[in-house]
Amino acid sequence: MREVKIAVIGGTGLYKMEGVGPVERIDIDTPFGSPSDSISVCSLDGRDVAFLPRHGVGHRYLPTEIPVKANIWALKRLGVRHIISISAVGSLKEEIHPRDIVIPDQIIDRTRDRDGTFFGDGIVGHVSFADPFCPELRTLLGDALSSLEHPYHKGGTYVCMEGPLFSTRAESNLYRSWGGSVIGMTAIPEAKLAREAEICFGLVALTTDYDCWNEGEDDVTIDIIVDNIMATTAAAQDIIKKAVSMIPEKRTCGCGEAARYAIVTDREKIPPAVKKKLDIFYGKYF
Repeated sequence: MREVKIAVIGGTGLYKMEGVGPVERIDIDTPFGSPSDSISVCSLDGRDVAFLPRHGVGHRYLPTEIPVKANIWALKRLGVRHIISISAVGSLKEEIHPRDIVIPDQIIDRTRDRDGTFFGDGIVGHVSFADPFCPELRTLLGDALSSLEHPYHKGGTYVCMEGPLFSTRAESNLYRSWGGSVIGMTAIPEAKLAREAEICFGLVALTTDYDCWNEGEDDVTIDIIVDNIMATTAAAQDIIKKAVSMIPEKRTCGCGEAARYAIVTDREKIPPAVKKKLDIFYGKYF
């Protein structure tokens, strides 16, 4: 199997890389089941990039149903070190307009029914998550955006809700009072699991609408979201192509050793089956 160091996880409206033919399609079995779909390996500016549609081609998975553990494990198996995640979001701020792009630097986790860790079943670990997005990749994505003619915002807090229903007005105003910038349904547990897997993770948030706090706007509908997401998908593809060319071969951030001191369980007490399942992440620490 070829080694691929860069991956793109596509969200709503982004199910393939336009204008780039796949070099190879890969199906990977994981200890956590099958990923959302086959992984397409494409070539961008001479660099291999793995593409995985988060919801599956045809949009088959609810946010809570996405097999995130399998997705991250499979990308790690390929050798991925950087993930660019594309996510549709609603705006919680007047100045973030529909069709704007946001590169968030923080997350508020409001999910409740998702497994957000590879630890458990006989192994305990605690990985730092103070800065949930790789600072170097986040800066790089911002620089890529600044070279394009598209409205964007560097920084901001992504509120991740459970879904699949959208917010009530009371919830939307609560998130605004907390300082939320955008709201979506998929950044968690992706960002958490990528950090535990020691993969750099950056998110490109495509704003589809104002969340329902803005009573001067029509209530959000799927039609509005689809229209706006299609309008920003081309910009997202441009960002990906620009960012891929900027990603360095060697990492200087701390993501690659995020779990070095995380495991607190006595190595002799970790069940062999768990060691085998997580060897791809932590074998160097076992």
